Amino acid sequence: MELSGKPVHSGMVAIVGPPNAGKSTLMNYLLGQKISIVTPKPQTTRNRIMGVVNGDDYQVVFLDTPGLHRARQPLNQEMVRIAMESLTGVDAVVYMIDVSLPLPETKRAELGKEIEEQMQEVESPVILVLNKVDLLDKDQLLAMIDGYSKFYPFHAIFPIAALHGDGTNRLLKEIVSLLPMGPRYFPEDIPTDATERFLVTEMIREKVFLLTGQEIPYSTAVQIESFKEDEARGLITIHAAIVLERDSQKGIVIGKGGKKLKQIGTAARVDIEEMLGSRVLLKLWVKIRKNWSQDERFLRELGF
Repeated sequence: MELSGKPVHSGMVAIVGPPNAGKSTLMNYLLGQKISIVTPKPQTTRNRIMGVVNGDDYQVVFLDTPGLHRARQPLNQEMVRIAMESLTGVDAVVYMIDVSLPLPETKRAELGKEIEEQMQEVESPVILVLNKVDLLDKDQLLAMIDGYSKFYPFHAIFPIAALHGDGTNRLLKEIVSLLPMGPRYFPEDIPTDATERFLVTEMIREKVFLLTGQEIPYSTAVQIESFKEDEARGLITIHAAIVLERDSQKGIVIGKGGKKLKQIGTAARVDIEEMLGSRVLLKLWVKIRKNWSQDERFLRELGF
């Protein structure tokens, strides 16, 4: 990677925390564009996704990570491994918690123990971010800050509402202050190191999460079969497979008369065209790979 330009505050910051804490929402807001997919369902993010935020005197390379949880299945174990590996070699860590979720006293003590275990090898400063504070009253928030401050020697605690951007400017300013001086890691016009193919698979997978229920989203992977650009016509043709684990799931994703699959494709195409700045012909089909989420070889094919 070639470093260039005058010295600025530059460094890498991992965003970690439990599933569905708002990590992807925060990174997208700071970037000013959608790089990480977001759904109301936990464990939407499966891979580490990099987002580059630039200012006149800084460049922050954020790492959006899968949610930290007690994993049993091979896919989930890989997700947790990716998140934990993101904690090494970074200049700071942002640990996010969704404070709108009910957390009984017994569970709070358990969470405190988990945070201590997860952060025990971390040498960088850790900022605790309490997300969705707009759903709490002031007294609740003050008590919560006091309680969480006893879990771990956090560098700072920031209450924010990532969806609306409340408190994010103060948070970003604090993060920048922790970064060393050095050259920018990336040119200022590059928001991520993720490939277009990867981002396309994520956008398709997001629509499966949003438009199907039950276990379907967690049994779904997406593979790009072909990606062809026709500059003369200003058209990109993408063929992609939605991979499921069981035959019984196929009818649900396709829907009556192909209606559900068409709905997924139409919604994904809108986002893909906006990202690529081009007309897109998106062709989707469904294929079955039995129990793929427990197949380590296939997980490697998917990039885990």
